[in-house]
Amino acid sequence: MDPAAPALAETDIAARLYLAIGRLSRSLRRSGGAGIGHGSLSALSTLVHAGEQRLGDLAAKEGVAAPTMSRVVAGLVEAGYVLREPDPADRRAWLVRATEDGERVVSGVRSSRVQDLGRRLDRLGEDERALLMAAIPVLETLLPE
Repeated sequence: MDPAAPALAETDIAARLYLAIGRLSRSLRRSGGAGIGHGSLSALSTLVHAGEQRLGDLAAKEGVAAPTMSRVVAGLVEAGYVLREPDPADRRAWLVRATEDGERVVSGVRSSRVQDLGRRLDRLGEDERALLMAAIPVLETLLPE
């Protein structure tokens, strides 16, 4: 057996998994959209799940520059999904948090996407579903902490 063969197989696994997860993720993002963009929905989801935080911290969590996050948050504020208030500990900074409407949007989108994924899973045979179920804990170990 060629010593390079296992490395190639590992590369194939990584490439195929990357492609499959990316395509599935993009496909699910298109379902159940709330009329706001992916970046805005991601920031709103972070606020819903992590709670109130400084604008700069939210930008860091989302991996975008502070001016970009300021524009995203401005759109979310205008839509009524986020409240922005001065940070009482530092008047130069802003605190942002999701409103009840924002929480409903995130919950609704998640529900729609889970239902869409459920319909796709229904098309699988029992053996395929069992394989997928067994793979979930393995995939979860690949997530960042």
